[in-house]
Amino acid sequence: MTMEADILRMFGTVDAELAPLAALVNNAGIVDKASKVADMSLERLNRMFLTNITGPFLCAREAIRRMSTAHGGTGGSIVNISSVAAKLGSPNEYVDYAASKGAIDVMTIGLSKEVAAEGIRVNAVRPGVVYTDIHASGGEPGRVDRVKSMVPMLRGGEPREIADAVLWLMSEEASYVTGALMDVSGGR
Repeated sequence: MTMEADILRMFGTVDAELAPLAALVNNAGIVDKASKVADMSLERLNRMFLTNITGPFLCAREAIRRMSTAHGGTGGSIVNISSVAAKLGSPNEYVDYAASKGAIDVMTIGLSKEVAAEGIRVNAVRPGVVYTDIHASGGEPGRVDRVKSMVPMLRGGEPREIADAVLWLMSEEASYVTGALMDVSGGR
Protein backbone atom coordinates (compact mmCIF):
# COMPACT_ATOMS: atom_id res chain seq x y z
CA MET A 1 0.00 0.00 0.00
CA THR A 2 2.98 2.33 0.17
CA MET A 3 4.28 1.85 -3.37
CA GLU A 4 2.34 3.28 -6.30
CA ALA A 5 3.95 0.76 -8.66
CA ASP A 6 2.62 -2.12 -6.54
CA ILE A 7 -0.87 -0.64 -6.53
CA LEU A 8 -0.77 -0.16 -10.31
CA ARG A 9 0.42 -3.75 -10.73
CA MET A 10 -2.45 -4.99 -8.53
CA PHE A 11 -5.01 -3.12 -10.63
CA GLY A 12 -3.35 -4.44 -13.79
CA THR A 13 -3.92 -7.95 -12.47
CA VAL A 14 -7.55 -7.07 -11.73
CA ASP A 15 -7.93 -5.78 -15.29
CA ALA A 16 -6.43 -8.93 -16.76
CA GLU A 17 -8.10 -11.53 -14.55
CA LEU A 18 -11.19 -10.10 -12.84
CA ALA A 19 -12.50 -7.21 -14.92
CA PRO A 20 -14.78 -5.39 -14.96
CA LEU A 21 -14.18 -3.92 -11.54
CA ALA A 22 -17.41 -3.30 -9.61
CA ALA A 23 -16.22 -2.79 -6.03
CA LEU A 24 -13.22 -1.79 -3.96
CA VAL A 25 -12.72 -2.37 -0.26
CA ASN A 26 -9.99 -0.02 0.92
CA ASN A 27 -8.80 -1.99 3.95
CA ALA A 28 -5.38 -0.53 4.69
CA GLY A 29 -4.35 0.06 8.23
CA ILE A 30 -1.30 -0.23 10.42
CA VAL A 31 -0.59 0.77 13.98
CA ASP A 32 2.68 1.09 15.81
CA LYS A 33 3.48 0.64 19.47
CA ALA A 34 1.31 2.75 21.77
CA SER A 35 2.89 6.16 22.13
CA LYS A 36 2.18 9.76 23.01
CA VAL A 37 2.50 12.24 20.17
CA ALA A 38 5.49 13.89 21.85
CA ASP A 39 7.41 10.64 21.39
CA MET A 40 6.47 9.89 17.77
CA SER A 41 9.22 9.95 15.15
CA LEU A 42 8.91 11.39 11.67
CA GLU A 43 9.52 7.90 10.29
CA ARG A 44 6.57 6.52 12.25
CA LEU A 45 4.28 9.32 11.08
CA ASN A 46 5.35 8.97 7.45
CA ARG A 47 4.86 5.18 7.51
CA MET A 48 1.45 5.55 9.17
CA PHE A 49 0.14 8.21 6.81
CA LEU A 50 1.60 6.67 3.66
CA THR A 51 -0.02 3.32 4.42
CA ASN A 52 -3.28 4.49 5.97
CA ILE A 53 -4.02 7.53 3.78
CA THR A 54 -1.97 7.72 0.59
CA GLY A 55 -2.40 4.04 -0.34
CA PRO A 56 -6.20 4.16 -0.05
CA PHE A 57 -6.29 7.37 -2.12
CA LEU A 58 -4.26 5.70 -4.87
CA CYS A 59 -6.51 2.63 -4.80
CA ALA A 60 -9.63 4.82 -4.96
CA ARG A 61 -8.14 6.72 -7.90
CA GLU A 62 -7.51 3.52 -9.81
CA ALA A 63 -10.97 2.13 -8.99
CA ILE A 64 -12.63 5.34 -10.16
CA ARG A 65 -10.73 5.20 -13.43
CA ARG A 66 -12.28 1.78 -14.02
CA MET A 67 -15.77 2.13 -12.51
CA SER A 68 -16.80 5.71 -13.30
CA THR A 69 -19.36 6.19 -16.04
CA ALA A 70 -17.34 9.29 -16.99
CA HIS A 71 -14.45 6.93 -17.81
CA GLY A 72 -16.53 4.31 -19.64
CA GLY A 73 -17.31 2.17 -16.59
CA THR A 74 -20.68 1.03 -15.34
CA GLY A 75 -20.44 2.34 -11.78
CA GLY A 76 -19.66 0.55 -8.57
CA SER A 77 -19.01 0.82 -4.88
CA ILE A 78 -16.04 1.83 -2.76
CA VAL A 79 -16.05 0.95 0.93
CA ASN A 80 -13.25 2.43 2.99
CA ILE A 81 -12.30 0.84 6.28
CA SER A 82 -11.88 3.64 8.78
CA SER A 83 -12.03 3.26 12.55
CA VAL A 84 -14.10 4.47 15.46
CA ALA A 85 -10.72 5.82 16.63
CA ALA A 86 -11.31 8.69 14.19
CA LYS A 87 -13.97 10.08 16.53
CA LEU A 88 -12.36 8.98 19.81
CA GLY A 89 -8.85 10.28 19.08
CA SER A 90 -6.98 7.39 20.77
CA PRO A 91 -5.12 9.61 23.25
CA ASN A 92 -1.91 8.27 24.81
CA GLU A 93 -1.79 5.38 22.35
CA TYR A 94 -2.58 5.96 18.70
CA VAL A 95 -3.39 9.60 17.91
CA ASP A 96 -1.53 9.17 14.61
CA TYR A 97 -3.65 6.16 13.68
CA ALA A 98 -6.84 7.97 14.70
CA ALA A 99 -5.83 10.99 12.61
CA SER A 100 -5.15 8.78 9.59
CA LYS A 101 -8.59 7.23 9.90
CA GLY A 102 -10.11 10.71 10.32
CA ALA A 103 -8.58 11.50 6.94
CA ILE A 104 -10.30 8.41 5.53
CA ASP A 105 -13.63 9.67 6.90
CA VAL A 106 -13.15 13.02 5.15
CA MET A 107 -12.03 11.26 1.98
CA THR A 108 -15.20 9.16 2.09
CA ILE A 109 -17.48 12.16 2.46
CA GLY A 110 -15.78 14.27 -0.19
CA LEU A 111 -15.26 11.47 -2.70
CA SER A 112 -18.85 10.27 -2.31
CA LYS A 113 -20.05 13.67 -3.51
CA GLU A 114 -17.43 13.86 -6.25
CA VAL A 115 -18.34 10.58 -7.96
CA ALA A 116 -22.02 10.06 -7.10
CA ALA A 117 -23.18 11.28 -10.51
CA GLU A 118 -20.66 8.90 -12.12
CA GLY A 119 -22.40 5.84 -10.69
CA ILE A 120 -20.04 5.22 -7.79
CA ARG A 121 -21.16 5.01 -4.17
CA VAL A 122 -18.49 5.65 -1.52
CA ASN A 123 -19.02 4.71 2.12
CA ALA A 124 -16.93 3.78 5.14
CA VAL A 125 -17.17 1.23 7.90
CA ARG A 126 -15.65 2.33 11.21
CA PRO A 127 -14.83 -0.75 13.30
CA GLY A 128 -14.26 -0.55 17.02
CA VAL A 129 -11.95 -2.97 18.77
CA VAL A 130 -12.00 -6.18 16.78
CA TYR A 131 -10.18 -9.46 17.18
CA THR A 132 -7.62 -9.09 14.38
CA ASP A 133 -3.84 -9.16 14.16
CA ILE A 134 -3.50 -5.36 14.01
CA HIS A 135 -3.03 -5.14 17.77
CA ALA A 136 -0.28 -7.76 17.78
CA SER A 137 1.54 -5.76 15.11
CA GLY A 138 1.51 -2.84 17.54
CA GLY A 139 2.99 -4.99 20.28
CA GLU A 140 -0.20 -5.64 22.26
CA PRO A 141 -1.95 -8.80 21.05
CA GLY A 142 -4.34 -8.78 24.04
CA ARG A 143 -5.53 -5.18 23.53
CA VAL A 144 -9.13 -6.11 22.66
CA ASP A 145 -9.54 -8.02 25.91
CA ARG A 146 -7.89 -5.17 27.84
CA VAL A 147 -10.26 -2.48 26.52
CA LYS A 148 -13.51 -4.37 25.89
CA SER A 149 -14.90 -3.20 29.24
CA MET A 150 -15.06 0.30 27.65
CA VAL A 151 -17.35 -1.02 24.91
CA PRO A 152 -21.06 -0.70 25.82
CA MET A 153 -21.65 -4.25 24.53
CA LEU A 154 -18.75 -5.41 26.79
CA ARG A 155 -17.05 -7.41 24.06
CA GLY A 156 -14.72 -7.10 21.13
CA GLY A 157 -15.99 -7.42 17.61
CA GLU A 158 -15.44 -10.30 15.24
CA PRO A 159 -14.05 -9.78 11.74
CA ARG A 160 -17.20 -11.30 10.23
CA GLU A 161 -19.28 -8.50 11.78
CA ILE A 162 -17.19 -5.95 9.91
CA ALA A 163 -17.33 -7.96 6.70
CA ASP A 164 -21.14 -8.16 6.90
CA ALA A 165 -21.39 -4.37 7.08
CA VAL A 166 -19.02 -4.01 4.11
CA LEU A 167 -21.00 -6.53 2.07
CA TRP A 168 -24.25 -4.73 2.82
CA LEU A 169 -22.81 -1.37 1.75
CA MET A 170 -21.65 -2.91 -1.54
CA SER A 171 -25.01 -4.59 -2.15
CA GLU A 172 -28.04 -3.37 -4.08
CA GLU A 173 -29.85 -3.15 -0.72
CA ALA A 174 -27.68 -0.09 -0.04
CA SER A 175 -28.20 1.42 -3.51
CA TYR A 176 -29.23 4.81 -2.10
CA VAL A 177 -26.44 4.99 0.49
CA THR A 178 -23.36 7.08 -0.21
CA GLY A 179 -21.19 9.21 2.03
CA ALA A 180 -22.13 7.15 5.08
CA LEU A 181 -19.79 6.46 7.98
CA MET A 182 -21.11 3.27 9.56
CA ASP A 183 -19.89 2.55 13.08
CA VAL A 184 -19.59 -1.17 13.81
CA SER A 185 -18.19 -0.74 17.26
CA GLY A 186 -20.46 -2.27 19.87
CA GLY A 187 -21.81 1.18 20.74
CA ARG A 188 -18.46 2.82 21.36
